[in-house]
Amino acid sequence: MKPERILTPQELFLKKQRKKKLQIRAARVFLLIAFLALWEISAALGWIDSFIFSSPSRVVETFWTMCLGQQLLVHIGITLAETLISFFLVILFGIGFAVLLWLCPRFSAVMEPYLVVLNSLPKSAMAPLLIVWLGANMRTIVVAGMSVAIFGSIISLYSGFQEVDPDAVKLIYTLGGKKKDTLFKVILPSSVPFLLSTFKVNIGLCLVGVVIGEFIGARSGLGYLIIYGSQVFQLNMVIMCILVLCIIATLLYVAVSVLEKQYLKRH
Repeated sequence: MKPERILTPQELFLKKQRKKKLQIRAARVFLLIAFLALWEISAALGWIDSFIFSSPSRVVETFWTMCLGQQLLVHIGITLAETLISFFLVILFGIGFAVLLWLCPRFSAVMEPYLVVLNSLPKSAMAPLLIVWLGANMRTIVVAGMSVAIFGSIISLYSGFQEVDPDAVKLIYTLGGKKKDTLFKVILPSSVPFLLSTFKVNIGLCLVGVVIGEFIGARSGLGYLIIYGSQVFQLNMVIMCILVLCIIATLLYVAVSVLEKQYLKRH
């Protein structure tokens, strides 16, 4: 019988970290199962009004019924498409405007208070105006999704550009480089991890903006289903759509997180 190998301090540390991660995951799963079980039991025993609060079994039944009729899949696809379009436009315009602010410090000083005000403005207050200005169509929903994330994204990205190592910037100028060389060789490459972390926040904000837009001026999408279900008292549908939105938000966040991890591994 071979003697048990003694683990090195590094191996012990990694083992403890793996054990800690497993415990956290197990606790998360247990908490979710316990919540669903308590919800179902409370509805079945009459502790809560199942008509108002629904139950997991009713939500699953509603989900399955709407999937069979392909209604739900269409609405999910529309909301997801609007969210992804608004997200990619936020990336495009956010990076572009942040670069412009970095290239023109005087312009940045002029725009700073306006960006702060626009970022602080309640976006739900703008949604009715967007419907009047642009009409009740997909373009309006996409703009509503962008409005929630774009200004905060610009401010965050510009702040990230300013936090890049100043010594690296000075080195480029010392070697005879120009501002565009500094931008493409130092600022943008050094800001990629910060950009990815900002995108993790933006993807959820875009989903929130899209749903706000669908509340007011859409004829399709999960936001529309929530409003319609509340108006006709189909609360099973309302709660089911809210849970689907939670799942979509989680999956989108995980997708961006995976991209971030892959980038960090390669660099």
